[in-house]
Amino acid sequence: MGKSKVMLGGVAVIVVILAIMCISTYNGLVTSEENIDSQWAQVENQLQRRFDLIPNLVSTVEGYMTHEREIFENLAAARTAYGDATNVEEQAVANDALSETLSQLLVVVENYPTLKADAQFTRLMDELAGTENRLAVARKDYNEAVQDYNEDVRRFPGSLMASMFGFEKRNYFEGEEGVEENPAVDFGGE
Repeated sequence: MGKSKVMLGGVAVIVVILAIMCISTYNGLVTSEENIDSQWAQVENQLQRRFDLIPNLVSTVEGYMTHEREIFENLAAARTAYGDATNVEEQAVANDALSETLSQLLVVVENYPTLKADAQFTRLMDELAGTENRLAVARKDYNEAVQDYNEDVRRFPGSLMASMFGFEKRNYFEGEEGVEENPAVDFGGE
């Protein structure tokens, strides 16, 4: 009778240890997933800040530029695409389009020295540059959180818990191919 109590006690200890491991792994996955959501909120916060700065920048620049209607139309279309984006992939694509159009605008601004000297324009450009820097940091933090989570979801025993409870690999916020290239700007010369 004494041996069966010891065996039963040993089995109970093993079951408790396994239960603690499962709970710990599950809670770790939940924490990682919440961290991703928190980091994504910071990316969205900076994207929204940039999104909100653009109309002020456009209204400042429009008074100086009379022949660059296409850039303003492209900027409006890119802002609309960003506003309509519903997931990380769509927002990344919309962000890339917005970044490319802003780059085109800034290239054209080089042709307007009086605009570059305008105090409001300079202030808006400084705000936009600061926002771009914060956005880069937020994207990096988000991608690091996704990397940590994806590692947890793919490694054992996390992979077992992830498959049992529906934790799925998350996507990185990545730029589209070709965004590292300088945008082509056409000044209307054929």
